[in-house]
Amino acid sequence: MEELSDHENRVSRAVLDAAFAVHNHLGPGLLESVYEICLMHELQKAGHQVRRQIAVPVIYDRVKMEAGFRLDLLVDEAVIVECKAVEELHPITASQVFTYLKLTGKRLGLVINFNVKLLQKGIKRVICTANSQARAPIPPA
Repeated sequence: MEELSDHENRVSRAVLDAAFAVHNHLGPGLLESVYEICLMHELQKAGHQVRRQIAVPVIYDRVKMEAGFRLDLLVDEAVIVECKAVEELHPITASQVFTYLKLTGKRLGLVINFNVKLLQKGIKRVICTANSQARAPIPPA
């Protein structure tokens, strides 16, 4: 399996550091959108470029289809972050992030469930290898 770049690993670490800061301050029990906005703020405060609620198109028969996919956060054009506030993470969530990775050509995604007592139990890392075909780049901001 191919290794992630230093950049991807650094961004991933920054996202996790920011997520721990948000979780330590707010704790569990709030809406996903609150954690998403606070995580974005924390990352921007640390100097990272963050885009929120990005539409992810599907290219079919050379036609761009708006299929309703929206990723929560894209950090430094490298790491996709899906914020959750659920009782427990289900495998479908990691599959959703894997789909975003394939459709955008990105390699690393993080699912972060803030609705847990210990945040480290709510983190799932999703990696897309070169064998998984990327289909469409994310349009620039």
